[in-house]
Amino acid sequence: MTQRKFFGTDGIRGKVGEGKLTPELVLKLGWAAGRVLARRGTNKVIVGKDTRISGYLFESALEAGLSAAGLNVRLLGPMPTPAVAYLTRTFRAEAGIVISASHNPYYDNGIKFFSSDGSKLGDEIERAIEAELEKPLRCVESAKLGKVKRIDDAAGRYIEHCKSHFPLNMTLDGLKIVVDCAHGATYHIAPRVFKELGAEVIAIGAEPDGININNGYGATSMKNICEAVVREQADLGIALDGDGDRLMMVDHFGNVIDGDQILYMLAKDGQTHGTLRGGVVGTQMSNLGLELAFEDMGIPFERAKVGDRYVMEKLKANDWHIGGENSGHILDLDHATTGDATVAAALVLAAIQRNNTSLHEYAKGMKMLPQVLINVRYQEGDDPLKNPAVTKEAESVDAELGKRGRVLLRKSGTEPLIRVMVEGDDRSQVQTCAERIAAAVNEVS
Repeated sequence: MTQRKFFGTDGIRGKVGEGKLTPELVLKLGWAAGRVLARRGTNKVIVGKDTRISGYLFESALEAGLSAAGLNVRLLGPMPTPAVAYLTRTFRAEAGIVISASHNPYYDNGIKFFSSDGSKLGDEIERAIEAELEKPLRCVESAKLGKVKRIDDAAGRYIEHCKSHFPLNMTLDGLKIVVDCAHGATYHIAPRVFKELGAEVIAIGAEPDGININNGYGATSMKNICEAVVREQADLGIALDGDGDRLMMVDHFGNVIDGDQILYMLAKDGQTHGTLRGGVVGTQMSNLGLELAFEDMGIPFERAKVGDRYVMEKLKANDWHIGGENSGHILDLDHATTGDATVAAALVLAAIQRNNTSLHEYAKGMKMLPQVLINVRYQEGDDPLKNPAVTKEAESVDAELGKRGRVLLRKSGTEPLIRVMVEGDDRSQVQTCAERIAAAVNEVS
């Protein structure tokens, strides 16, 4: 397969104004994407963004490039990534484009694409766009330039879509919920969804200023929401990341409920009520407690490489519908074509209401095993994972832990680090074992 120059596993991402993320390149990316997509039919593209300040810059650049290629553009303004996927389908657009760097700081940004059915753009189309990027930009004749319109009711359409995944015969009346929007794209969406379903909603992280996205709030910074849930004596908390595709939750004691526990609850509810189809897909980083819980329940479980793209691939290959990551990317393909944190939260709330229980009680059926992660830097060009001393130590630890433990060694995808992960029943033993392997890696690095 040809190595792609611009696209990574989730579109194009980088620091604003550097490398791949310059106004010039994004302008040409819009033109190149337009050239490829214009061959395919509808000549209409949906564009949404999160709340970071550079979104205005790149929205304008994409708009100009797409128009130059003859594509009509429909602008959504600030809108969660899964909303763009949904609206791409409902407007019968040729593609959807999201300007977002997800959970990254404000000074990063990115561009990712959805196909007409709301799924991530296929590799062959990304390669075709990259091929166009190598060509000189040529504008279509004036009469064929694309037109640009703003969709004013986009938020309302998506709010109704999210509410439709909560049963009509149920309500959230009587529940007090803290909703943390990470100062991101869900700030005007998620609080309204749960309020309109009947809950008393306390919104935090819902005042974006262009540079505070993901800063101290949201699914990657749980301290504020944990404190808010306890302080407000709320029933639970819902934390989303900057573009609304990651979900973490908090029980009424202020304990974090992560992606693995959310998968457990959704699968348990599906098994109880006969809606679970097949098994569940996690990742290499999914807690062993999740795997053991599913084993006790008789639910098949498979691990994919880290990344929602790989979880999606395995779900489709198995014809299963529930999967995700402990970081909070939750996929339920019976309800959404991509990770949708607001919809996933609605499904969890429906499960605890349907089973007449609390988030705390429903989640505690799965025992999270202690997990220790140590990063060890190594010299680039070396491969400590192939060293016999490292392999021997890892195998020794694996044998010592037995069925109730697990060892995972993997390279970081972004820097020369070996990630040493060990989990098991006893936290002290897990810590010691992780340190033993890390020392072995360090000695040969």
